[in-house]
Parts: sequence; C-alpha cells; structure tokens
Amino acid sequence: MTSRKLLGFIILLCCGFIVFALYLQHYQDVLPCPLCVVQRYAYIAIAICCLFGRYTPFIRLASFFSLLVAVGGAFAASMQLWAIKNPAIQCGRDPLEATMNSLLPAKWLPSVFKSEGYCGEVLDRILGLTPPEWSLAWFMLFAFIFFIIMLRRRR
Repeated sequence: MTSRKLLGFIILLCCGFIVFALYLQHYQDVLPCPLCVVQRYAYIAIAICCLFGRYTPFIRLASFFSLLVAVGGAFAASMQLWAIKNPAIQCGRDPLEATMNSLLPAKWLPSVFKSEGYCGEVLDRILGLTPPEWSLAWFMLFAFIFFIIMLRRRR
C-alpha cells in the first residue's frame, strides 16, 4: 500500500474514532474526562497532518508531525490508564478540567471538547478493551506507521 493511501486510511480512522467518542458521549452518557479530550485533539491533529501529507509533496514532514502527535496521544492514553489503576490519587475534581474547558475549542464546540468526566472513572470494555486501552493501541500503531513512512524511499 502506498504511503498516501495509508494516510487516507488513517484520516478515515481518526474521523471514525471522533464519531465513536461523540456517540459514547451523547448516546451512552459517557462523559469525557480531560485526558479523553486531549486524545480527541490528538486524533484531529493526526487527521489534519495526514490530510496535509496526502495532498502535498511534504509527506515525510507530515508523517514526522503525525508521529509526534501520536506519541503525545499515547502518553495521554497511558496517563488515563494510570489514573484508572490508581483511583486513590484522584481528589474528586480533575485539575486538568479547568484548563481544558478554558481553551477556545471547548468554548466554540462544547459538545465535542468540553471535559465533564473524571479520568479515574472505570469504563466498560468494548471487544475486550476499555476505550483508553483501544486509544493507546491505535496511537502506538499510528506512530509505528508514521515512522515507517518516514523511512520509505521516494518512488
């Protein structure tokens, strides 16, 4: 598969993940925590970088920035998993919540970017994994793909 086709597929996956997160939020009443919102930002940023790389000659540059964002998203997912495994650390209010909700996207599109949940909340499993576990797996897979794209020779 060509690098441009891979980037197109990743764009579709990222859009699908955002749609699924909104479904969980609005129809299953799973409120997003600050780290969930950070992961949403990461998926959107990856999709934008992939879009840039797919339609410009700067595919390696776009892959580099996508790799950085994927590593950041994996870190956010790891932090959420750590918060779930260590519930005693949480004091009932997440300190990231006020910061995340003061950002402009949270004010412009609160239904997408407003944080209202707790990072330590245990979520139901979907096909054997919780949403942050799925997110971590996908971010790691994306990082690997972006690294491979950066190493490929031009054709």
